[in-house]
Amino acid sequence: MTDRLDLIQQAWSRERPDLDVRPQGVIGRLHRVAGHLTAELVAVYREHGLGEGDFDVLATLRRAGEPYERTPGDLAENTLVTSGGMTKRIDRLERAGLVTRRPSEVDGRGRVVALTAQGKDVIDAAFGAHLANERRLLDVLDPDDVAQLERILRRWLAQFEPPPADEP
Repeated sequence: MTDRLDLIQQAWSRERPDLDVRPQGVIGRLHRVAGHLTAELVAVYREHGLGEGDFDVLATLRRAGEPYERTPGDLAENTLVTSGGMTKRIDRLERAGLVTRRPSEVDGRGRVVALTAQGKDVIDAAFGAHLANERRLLDVLDPDDVAQLERILRRWLAQFEPPPADEP
């Protein structure tokens, strides 16, 4: 089976035979697959009235367990977003009635962001649909290939990101 990356590699091998273009096969395919996966995932979030960032914030709050709250700093750290970007996300989610903000009982200057009942309902529905979508996307692969791919990606990702201290 030949794909677009094979053709690109062949062209580069012809034009630059002095270079090893094999890495392009892996990195290029990962990049293209990631783009397709993102589009498929975002489509499901949109069905629930959410953007990718909104989904991340609500999912982080939901998996925190009752009372489904975190500080904005914790949210930013867990979603790998700047504090300014997080403020915009929280503002949007608060306007939609999915989260609330209140002063921290521990730090008088701090704030706490919490899921509302509506926010919990939205993320529960969206997360269920998200997992079904991920299952659909992986079901095109052999289960043994999925397990092997997960092992390889975990090992590779560890080269870029330290393992989390407690919560993923």
